[in-house]
Amino acid sequence: MSIWNTLIGQPEVVEQLRQQAQLERPTHAWLFTGPPGSGRSTMARAFAASLLCEEPKPQRRGCGVCKTCHSVLRGTHADLTHFSTENINIKIEQARELVTKAQDRPAVGRWRIIIVEDADRMPERTSNVLLKAIEEPPEHTIWILCAPSPVDVLVTIRSRCRPVTLRVPHREEVVKLLAGIEGYPEALARHCASLAQGHIGVARHLVRSAEARQRREQVVRMPIFLSSVPAAMRAAQELVNIAQAEADHTSKERHERELQELLRSLGIAEDEQITPNVKAQIRQLEEEQKRRSRRMATDTLDRFLIDLQTVFRDVLTIQLGTGSALINTHLTAELHDYAQRMSPEQALGHLDTLRLTRKRISTNASAKLAFEAMMCSFIQR
Repeated sequence: MSIWNTLIGQPEVVEQLRQQAQLERPTHAWLFTGPPGSGRSTMARAFAASLLCEEPKPQRRGCGVCKTCHSVLRGTHADLTHFSTENINIKIEQARELVTKAQDRPAVGRWRIIIVEDADRMPERTSNVLLKAIEEPPEHTIWILCAPSPVDVLVTIRSRCRPVTLRVPHREEVVKLLAGIEGYPEALARHCASLAQGHIGVARHLVRSAEARQRREQVVRMPIFLSSVPAAMRAAQELVNIAQAEADHTSKERHERELQELLRSLGIAEDEQITPNVKAQIRQLEEEQKRRSRRMATDTLDRFLIDLQTVFRDVLTIQLGTGSALINTHLTAELHDYAQRMSPEQALGHLDTLRLTRKRISTNASAKLAFEAMMCSFIQR
């Protein structure tokens, strides 16, 4: 199946990229923008695969069946560098490494392609490192930057990139992908697409994991049944514990593997005494791992807050009689009862509280205290 056939919605963007892949000299720098769930990185990888595709006929590039297409989509192609960060910001040293990589000639394909996810995480000093490389790139290099919106990228870089604007796909498009292309049961696909609000990555995660669906169910039911301060404190602690446990579980094996790789690269045997210089490098690695774990836990908590927002969005839909479909359709009865216990002004206030909590946890504020304050505000007086 052609790569282009697996990209749902946005046919005008697909056609634009398909035509560029057919050219002998495509545009050398691109900026893919769109909200979370719009498929920025997926579209970037598909475009990279079509640019490197082995298909000799230009109009068929992006065939999806050749060895090159498969290796690009897996992220293993020798001429593709797909960079993403798990830190708050992209470091200047990492940007310099990308610039150096961009100077290399392609090993096996026509182009060397550099994809930079989260380009909005580049401080101005880091962006300036990339600027010259994007402004005057080697003739064999193509840059693809991804960010939520154009204004999140330094204007001097933005002005030198060709823009591609993506949108979150409609729920029916996500259902078509999950049920029609990937083969999941339609009822489950429709349920998960609704809960994910069009976010393809979240919908895939939910449809593949019964545990993820069960955890989301636990989260969205919390405010509906809160009745006391102790219950609110327990609910806040439970969410923080879940997020931390997920981060620890995901990170444990990776952290151990990174430590062993570091020791091996330094030529340190398993029982060999570690020198002070090596200890310093191990401490640096441990600090990076702690920062990554904190970000993973924060990202999980942020997802919980987004899920909770759907509850009060549904409550307002019921209270105002807008006729819009509910997101949490499986909780229709509970939501109608909950909507009768508060005013629309209170529901809007709770949405403001959720927005404020999302802002707080993105800083150095205590997530536990932020969630305790939020949960206490949900208690029915």
